[in-house]
Amino acid sequence: MDWNDKAGQRRAIAVLAVMFAWAPPAHAFSPDVLQSVVSVLPEWPDRPPSAPADGRPEEPEGTAVAVLAGGYLATNVHVLGAATRVTVRLADGRIIASEIVGRDPLTDIALIKVAVDLPVPPIGPEPPLAAPVCAIGNQFGLGLSVTCGVVSAVHRSGTGFNPIEDFIQTDATVNPGGSGGALIDADGRLVGLVSAIFTKKTDANIGVNFAASMRLVLRVAEDLRDHGRVRRGKSGLRVADLTEEERATTAGVRITRIAPESAAAAAGLAVGDVITAMGGRAVTKGADVSAAVYLHRIGEAFEIAYLRAGEARTATLVLKP
Repeated sequence: MDWNDKAGQRRAIAVLAVMFAWAPPAHAFSPDVLQSVVSVLPEWPDRPPSAPADGRPEEPEGTAVAVLAGGYLATNVHVLGAATRVTVRLADGRIIASEIVGRDPLTDIALIKVAVDLPVPPIGPEPPLAAPVCAIGNQFGLGLSVTCGVVSAVHRSGTGFNPIEDFIQTDATVNPGGSGGALIDADGRLVGLVSAIFTKKTDANIGVNFAASMRLVLRVAEDLRDHGRVRRGKSGLRVADLTEEERATTAGVRITRIAPESAAAAAGLAVGDVITAMGGRAVTKGADVSAAVYLHRIGEAFEIAYLRAGEARTATLVLKP
């Protein structure tokens, strides 16, 4: 650029002004939250723990974060794998035993328990788009570290990782070993469980990472603690994506089947109705329906918005056992 060009100078200054105006606020990160996060050291029956000569693990360890009082920590099912014994390394370096309480393969969320009542971070609300967040995890098995970015999207489902997904997407750097870590907002509140890295041919971070929403994490963790498994409510719905022609004017999914005497039948829904929202979240594909139903327990009621012959309607769905 020719800095003698006055017009060019004005354009450059305008661009910089916009960049600084839209820069995310500084993250008020508190190191105290590290006490709630641990490194997970699973032991598989066919591969005893070992360290190569250079001291670096051949495969990354994992991470977990305290989510319920009494020493309960959430992590990912894929972090535990087929482990029969799991130890955890606390932020201060101590290594202690843990108990595997339960696994939920549908969401890739698992619950473990330690004898130490670790502090549970305050649970935050769903973060808005572009809100600053930090991921805390044991990346590459190097120990806990902090990386920061922003919220890129919420309510991601159908990404291909798990049958049930309610992801917060972030560009905060996450690498192998960070799974099961904490996603923290600018006020130090726990808003997600780091779960997946979206890549094509490599496990390296490319800025598209996913954390399970705390609503989903707590839904699963509480059931695993109380029942050892997730108790799923049934809607009695079967849906299909709209055709390309229909999607030109409408977003949603079409009901293709309703089980007799089901929750959907009791709500007055009918085959052919187009669901546009469930439980306050937009529905554009079948995976959104699965996530919305999974987030609610048996006996819970939530609203469904739908179209019947082009007319907007609502119904209340109460999930059955």
